[in-house]
Amino acid sequence: MTSTAMVDVRGVRKSFGRLEVLRGVDLQVAAGSVTVVLGPSGSGKSTLLRAINHLEKLDRGHVTIDGELIGYRRSGGKLYELKEREVLRQRTHIGFVFQNFNLFPHLTVLENVTEAPVGALGRPKAQAREQALALLTRVGLADKADAYPRQLSGGQQQRVAIARALALDPKVLLFDEPTSALDPELVGEVLDVIKDLAATGTTMIVVTHEIGFAREVADTVVFMDGGVVVEQGPPAEVLDRPQHTRTRSFLAKVL
Repeated sequence: MTSTAMVDVRGVRKSFGRLEVLRGVDLQVAAGSVTVVLGPSGSGKSTLLRAINHLEKLDRGHVTIDGELIGYRRSGGKLYELKEREVLRQRTHIGFVFQNFNLFPHLTVLENVTEAPVGALGRPKAQAREQALALLTRVGLADKADAYPRQLSGGQQQRVAIARALALDPKVLLFDEPTSALDPELVGEVLDVIKDLAATGTTMIVVTHEIGFAREVADTVVFMDGGVVVEQGPPAEVLDRPQHTRTRSFLAKVL
């Protein structure tokens, strides 16, 4: 089946032992759009993101990004898992910003941002450095290029993590609760960077509990519960006029 979506998730299922975490998820994300995924803890949101870039192997279903099957190749109607080297190549097109930053503590801010373009894409160091400095300027941290992660606030570390994800020129950016590990006063600075990215037409999927951000920035809001997509649509519909009892119940607790 062909799709015009930048990200196309079809019938994805994933279990951990007897616990089925994703129970047949379908999701299509248009190029240049922002999709915000909401839902209670344990609803499968983070597992869905990890399935999209093949950090979790799928039990059933498949994911394509810009028409390319992720993590598998199709042959004779069957899917065969790709070698790790091929999966790593595919991941260079998928930026991932984790909840806990995942910066390399022994590298400076600048080295954290240049490491993947040089190591994974083979870019010349001078070119990678120039791009990294431009990205650090973009996230408001040009003056921290020579600092180490431990010398930064949580908000600054997360902005470095966003610059690092952007350094690979990804086709899509995935954010897994990018503000949940931050002190409340630092949340705004990270959300502002993500809002700026949204304005530039970067394709993004953001798992978050920040309802105000979803209302302001999302093109599509997806509500997940129990491993399925319960409801999705424009923010004004899903947040203000939810159709499903589960969505209404969730929003009543968080709004």
